Amino acid sequence: MTDPKNPNYSPSNHLEKNALLAKKNAEAELGGGAARIDAQHQKGKLTARERIALLLDEGTFEEIDKFVMHRAKDFGLDKEHYLGDGVVTGYGEVNGRLVYVYSQDFTVFGGSLSETHAEKICKVMELALKNGAPIIGMNDSGGARIQEGVNSLGGYADIFYRNTLASGVVPQISAIMGPCAGGAVYSPAITDFILMVENTSYMFVTGPNVVKTVTQETVTAEELGGASTHSTKSGVTHFACANEMEALKRIKSLLSYLPQNCEDRAPVYPYEQKKDETRAILDSLIPENPNHPYDMREVIGGIVDEESFLEVHENYADNIVVGFARIAGRSIGIVGNQPQSMAGVLDNHASVKAARFVRFCDSFNVPLLVLVDVPGFLPGTDQEWNGIITNGAKLLYAFSEATVPRITVITRKAYGGAYDVMNSKHIGADLNYAWPMAEIAVMGAKGAAEIIFKKEIAEAEDSEAKLQEKVEEYTAKFANPYRAAHRGYIDEVILPSDTRTKLIKAFKMLENKVDKLPRKKHGNIPL
Repeated sequence: MTDPKNPNYSPSNHLEKNALLAKKNAEAELGGGAARIDAQHQKGKLTARERIALLLDEGTFEEIDKFVMHRAKDFGLDKEHYLGDGVVTGYGEVNGRLVYVYSQDFTVFGGSLSETHAEKICKVMELALKNGAPIIGMNDSGGARIQEGVNSLGGYADIFYRNTLASGVVPQISAIMGPCAGGAVYSPAITDFILMVENTSYMFVTGPNVVKTVTQETVTAEELGGASTHSTKSGVTHFACANEMEALKRIKSLLSYLPQNCEDRAPVYPYEQKKDETRAILDSLIPENPNHPYDMREVIGGIVDEESFLEVHENYADNIVVGFARIAGRSIGIVGNQPQSMAGVLDNHASVKAARFVRFCDSFNVPLLVLVDVPGFLPGTDQEWNGIITNGAKLLYAFSEATVPRITVITRKAYGGAYDVMNSKHIGADLNYAWPMAEIAVMGAKGAAEIIFKKEIAEAEDSEAKLQEKVEEYTAKFANPYRAAHRGYIDEVILPSDTRTKLIKAFKMLENKVDKLPRKKHGNIPL
C-alpha cells in the first residue's frame, strides 16, 4: 500500500530500514563479540559500555559516532571492521551535571588507537571545551594501532594537543582501567587527576620486555607500572582503587567538589549552620612536647564538614596532605604539613605534590586552606642533588600566583623559608591565623641559641646549663605567634576549637574576592 501524497512511501521499505538500524545498533553494542566480552570479564574488568553505564546517571548517556569504522587497508585491516572502532564516546550526566566521556573498548583490536578512534575522542573533547563541561576518559588500550603507522601516532598527538588546550578550562579526569603504554600515557599525564585499578591496570612508557632488553632489568608489569607503584613511588596516579566500581565511585565523588569549568564555581551543598560551630576536640590535639607528632588528618576532620574530606595522592609524599573538603557546604582545597611523617618537613616530592594541587584549585576557583606545621626543608645531598631548590620554588610559585581565597592556619611550627612558602601573608594569603602554641621563627630554639649565643655558651662554666638558659630565653622571645601578630603578619591568634567558626565566616567574606595578576602571556614556573 502506498501513500497518495508520497508515492515513494512503502511501509515495508521503512520497516526494512528500521530493522537495519536496529541491527547496526546491536552490532555496535556488541563490540568485539561475546567471546571477547567474556574474556574481559574473566580478567575482572568491565566492558567500555558497562563502565559508562555505572558512571553516568541512568538513562542520560547519548552516544556519538556509534557507527564509525577505521579507514586502514594494510595488513589485513581492510577485511576486519567493527562499528565504533574500539572506543565509545558521548555525553551524559553525573548527579544531574553534564559530562563528556570516552571509554576505550579492549574487545576491539585490544582498544588500540587508530586515526578514526582518535578523531572520535577529539570530537567529544572539543564539545567539552565549547560547552564548558568535564571530560572523563576511561583508558583500556594496547596502545597505537601498529598497522596504521604514523596515522595512529598523529591521532595521539591530536589528543595531547586538545588535552593541553583544555587544561585549566574544564576538569579532565583519566581512569586507567587496563593497559596504558607507550605514547598513550601522555594524555592521562596532562589531565588533572589519574585513577588506577589495583592488579588490572598499568602505565609505562616502555614495557617490561623493552626494559629487559635495554637495561637488563627483570621486572613485572605490575612492579614497573601498576597502581601501587604509581600511587606510592612515582606519584603518577592520584588514586589507587581496589576495583573498577570503586574507581567509578571515586570519580563521582571527585566531581562533586569541582565546578563545570574555569568560569564556574563548585556546587554548594545544603548546610544548616549551627549556633555553636566550635569543635572542642581541636584543643587537645597538639602534644605538649613540640617534638611529638600528631595526625594532621585529625585536625582536618575537626575543621571541615563531617566526612567531607577527600584525600588526593594519599599514598605519595605523605609528609604533606592534600585534598578536597567542604566547610558549611562549600568546596575548599586543603594543603597541610603532616607531623606524623618526617616531622612534616618539605622535601622534593611533597613540594611538587602540593604545588600541582594548589595550581589545580586556583585554575578552578576552589578556595585554599593551608594548615602549617613545618620545621623547614629537608636537608641532605639527596634533596639538594635532586633539585629541592627548584621543587621548593614550584610550591612558592604556585601559592604566589593563586588568586582564589587563601587562608592559612599555623597549628604549631613555621620555621625558616618554609614559613614563607606555606602561604604566608607575604606571598598573598588573604587571612593568616595562628594557634596559641604556634612557633614562628627562623629556626628551632636550640639551633638558634647555639648560633646567637655561641661565644657565651663556650665560655660558660657549665655550657649545657647556659645553652638551656639561652634556649628558654629564645623560646620566650621568638617561639610564639605574637611577634608576627604585632607586625600584622598573623591576622589573629585563635583557640583551636574556634577554628571552624572563624573559617566559615572568613571563606564567606572572601567568596567574591577579585585579584588580578600583571598582564602577561604566562609565567615561567620553575619546572
